[in-house]
Amino acid sequence: MSHFDYEAIVQKALRGAVKESLEEVRDNGFAGAHHFYITFQTNRADVEMPDFLREKHPEEITIVLQHQFWDLKVTDKGFSVNLSFNDKHETLVVPYTAIVSFLDPSVKFGLQFVPDEVEALSGSVTVPGDKTENTVPSATTGGDNVVTMDTFRKK
Repeated sequence: MSHFDYEAIVQKALRGAVKESLEEVRDNGFAGAHHFYITFQTNRADVEMPDFLREKHPEEITIVLQHQFWDLKVTDKGFSVNLSFNDKHETLVVPYTAIVSFLDPSVKFGLQFVPDEVEALSGSVTVPGDKTENTVPSATTGGDNVVTMDTFRKK
């Protein structure tokens, strides 16, 4: 009997929702008060970012896409965007599999992810650990639109 990895199937579908949301912004900009908070792992070799940012945020960082971002590119594997740090534009390249959470607080919508295990920068394997530790602060969620797989996980 074959085994369906429903969690992986759902995670892939939800990452597709992130991709589609980013494509909409790339093509049409933000409408109204929409904006995104995207938290992603920084300790992965497949995340490209300036060294000074990785040193300051060795495990994860949250970026905000709202008013000041440039050159948003969206691919099947991830996205890249230019943001300003210390008055200098820097490019971040983020695979969807590194994303921990995706929020649009203007409509109280959020998604949480279990990032894929990959080689960390040190050469060891990054393991998310207890699945409940990747949570979004309750002050930013505030609604019933947060999709989390914790309910369905074996403890």
